[in-house]
Amino acid sequence: MRHADPPGEPLPTGTNTGCADELVSIASDRQIRTGAAAFAGYNHRRINPSAAWGSQLLAGWTEADITGFAAAARRENLEAPEGAEQQVGSTRQVGWVRYYNQMRDLVATLQANGFDVRIASASPEPVVRVWAADLGIAADHVMGTRTEHDGDVLTSRLASCGGEPSIPFNEGKRCRINEQVFGIQGPSAFDQSAEPRRQVFGAGDSDGDVTFTADATALRLVINRNQIELMCRAYANSDGQWLVNPMFTNPLGARPPYPCATQGFDTPDGGRAPLLRPDGSVVPDQPDRVHAG
Repeated sequence: MRHADPPGEPLPTGTNTGCADELVSIASDRQIRTGAAAFAGYNHRRINPSAAWGSQLLAGWTEADITGFAAAARRENLEAPEGAEQQVGSTRQVGWVRYYNQMRDLVATLQANGFDVRIASASPEPVVRVWAADLGIAADHVMGTRTEHDGDVLTSRLASCGGEPSIPFNEGKRCRINEQVFGIQGPSAFDQSAEPRRQVFGAGDSDGDVTFTADATALRLVINRNQIELMCRAYANSDGQWLVNPMFTNPLGARPPYPCATQGFDTPDGGRAPLLRPDGSVVPDQPDRVHAG
């Protein structure tokens, strides 16, 4: 997609339907409208390209600018009725959002009992901070996608973790936690640490949370959004420490068994492979057992 707008200027999505449609296609499907792939040459276990690109689109703005944008969008979508949509280019997109009351209660309960609660997200860090504040989570406890700064202004250059450009997605979440929380530097930040240097509890709802949740030493909560690798691991429940819950708003119904034995693992090059247990045996296909009735 070509445009003449320099960093720090709005894209013409309100007047240029083609531009808006291209953005939606790239963000939603990782492809341009011709069907060609929008991204290539990245480690699929360390980068979510759409998420990284979303942060790169903020180049040219200050963190104060982005905080203002995020606060306005948050307010608009929280105030919108459930089911609301908004026009984006030629498409209708979801135009409302809610915090799960159950997750608010979980966060508050953990905090009240002395847990160091943090949020790790592939979304832009300045945006996540706005949403986290209402949960009583301080800015320095938010780990989102970071880009390098040029003075006060953000650039499109992804920040590094473990010595390479990375975002808090799948293995990138482990890296960020190891670096920021446990002080582990360099490539070893991508490796699983010994139990005393890992979180005791983790919760997630996507394949981007696979490594982070699996690292938790006591309990792991998974919200069922039909993500193959995450649900294969959770349902296999190899150590009895995985908890599965349906989505709290508009929960999904049962889907066919998850193809864990053939497609349960996302490979770094974007392929699918059998999901293996720690002993090297293959995880069999798993029925979808926890879902909307």
